[in-house]
Amino acid sequence: MSNSAQDSMNEAKGPTAPRDPSQVPSSLDEPAIDFESQAYRNMIDKSLLSKGNNYRLKKAIEKAKRGEPVTVAFIGGSITHGAGAVPLHLNCYAYRSYDLFKRMFAGEDESSVRLIKAGVGGTPSELGIVRYERDVLRDGAAEPDIVIIEFAVNDADDETKGNCYESLVLKALGAENKPAVILLFSVFESDWNLQDRLAPVGWHYELPMVSVKDAVVDQFQWTKEQGNVISKKDFFYDIYHPTNAGHQIMSDCLGKLFEEVDRSLPDIEDDASGKPPLIGNDFVDIKLLDRLNGDHIAVIDEGGFQEVDTDLQKAEMDDHSFGTILFPNNWMHTSTSDKHYFKMTLRSKRLIMVFKDSGNEDFGTASIWVNGKRVRTADPHKVNWTHCNAILLYNEQETDEHTIEIRMEERQENKRFTILGFGYVS
Repeated sequence: MSNSAQDSMNEAKGPTAPRDPSQVPSSLDEPAIDFESQAYRNMIDKSLLSKGNNYRLKKAIEKAKRGEPVTVAFIGGSITHGAGAVPLHLNCYAYRSYDLFKRMFAGEDESSVRLIKAGVGGTPSELGIVRYERDVLRDGAAEPDIVIIEFAVNDADDETKGNCYESLVLKALGAENKPAVILLFSVFESDWNLQDRLAPVGWHYELPMVSVKDAVVDQFQWTKEQGNVISKKDFFYDIYHPTNAGHQIMSDCLGKLFEEVDRSLPDIEDDASGKPPLIGNDFVDIKLLDRLNGDHIAVIDEGGFQEVDTDLQKAEMDDHSFGTILFPNNWMHTSTSDKHYFKMTLRSKRLIMVFKDSGNEDFGTASIWVNGKRVRTADPHKVNWTHCNAILLYNEQETDEHTIEIRMEERQENKRFTILGFGYVS
């Protein structure tokens, strides 16, 4: 079977309407798992898809051993957010693996290791790259030494078919401090993920790769005598998210990579970011445009989109137990608006729009026009929960002036619609 045919088959198994991960039920039931057994170690060993070029990761490990500040960052979907873990902020795989890294390498001064967790439920790398500078780099205030990227179960509907994913990888790799970039491939209960499409990016740039799918899927079918460690029922909270035990397994899979790199001889410094792209690098230089900075970048006529929406998707960032509001600097059309459009003129060659999905009947559909031509319809009821939705408006090779207009559809003029922001490439 060709790679493209396999991708099509894999994508057909993926979800088209992700559920609200905040609605995952809480449970403290823990399965009986022998985390010290040989069978467990064998399972974890299978997760190491590739050590890649270890130069950058080994550099971060040695830095931690010297007691110097090290930042470990995670970006991904609801699994990275921590859905299924109880309590979410302390038992998610991101916190557990950050804590494991501290205990392995930081010695007595564990405070020298910082966690940045930027997982957002129901969102793909198409949105991840728009928010990377804000949520991971903290608008220039942070320089992660390690960046773990987890979108293997979120990118089924990625309109760019991996271009945004590879662009995100390159954006992380290209930072001045040369962080280690690790690709993490989580899995759904159906045994599905996009590893076949995304792992070639890792091979291409010689990146460390960890596959939860490779670790757990085969043993799901085994008996205890054959080496079964955990059942699907005990690994998954629901058809998408891991339990506490599942999150611990994911953490231990990353720990296996850390351990193997630590005891390996250092590789020669890589030149990963200097290679030509495998799928595409069109979105590496994307920037976020919203109400906060929009007037400095584009000519904007808010029309009827003059209000600010405060009922927004939240995510527990870093080790916080509280949610952080996503895209607070937005434009909202309301039922009382006397104008039913938003217009923006911008010099750019690529543009992604982020709008709010909602289960609220007060929200209606809008059409999107570029240079007088209707290009998309934005339906805020696609998944029917409050959630950030990214859609591609155009991807061109040359920078030019574009006029973008968002208009409420006919008979939707008395409805709400929220433009959360845009990602643009000049």
